[in-house]
Amino acid sequence: MDIELILKVYPYFIEAAWVTIQLSVLTTLLGLTCGALGAAARLSRLAVVRFLGAAYVSFFRGTPALIQLFLLYFGGPQIGIQLDAFEAGVIGLGVNIGAYMTETIRGGIIAIDKGQREAARTLGMSRWQAMRYVILPQAARLMIRPLGVNINALIKGTALVAAISVVELTYTAQRFIGSTYKPFEMFLISGILYMAIIYVTGRGIAWLDRRVRIV
Repeated sequence: MDIELILKVYPYFIEAAWVTIQLSVLTTLLGLTCGALGAAARLSRLAVVRFLGAAYVSFFRGTPALIQLFLLYFGGPQIGIQLDAFEAGVIGLGVNIGAYMTETIRGGIIAIDKGQREAARTLGMSRWQAMRYVILPQAARLMIRPLGVNINALIKGTALVAAISVVELTYTAQRFIGSTYKPFEMFLISGILYMAIIYVTGRGIAWLDRRVRIV
């Protein structure tokens, strides 16, 4: 174990960890947005909208995330989509995790007894009001933990953007391995930092889950 080397390079890993955190936050926000829209499409009364929602989920869950990143970053310029590596990483991973979040959100909504919806309509609520004031508050209690699993998987999945040269933790480790020939130390540092990010995120999700269940 080369402690001196670790102390020398760790500031670069801290900087890379910040990039990973930014990537995780932005991707999570995009994923939740795509998940909400995808779930709405999957639950729509219109057959064509349900088909589009199902096609979105099938494509992004049925193909490797790395292929999707390559398609967007390397293939995008062929069809007029010019993105830098970070933007491609956020969009690619966000849309991908959104497909998984779609099913998580949809599952939470359909798990609520239909009688709740019928009772709300009997009270004079519109379909949207019933969803907003009756269904979603109850469904949220069921969604938090599965969405937390999605988010933790996403944080670990950010390592994929090293393949398109985003300077995050995995890319930084690979770069220093090329100059130091010390793979154990480099991947150990990046692994510990990933674990720290996921631990803090997990604690935040657990706190949110408790708050939602109390309310």
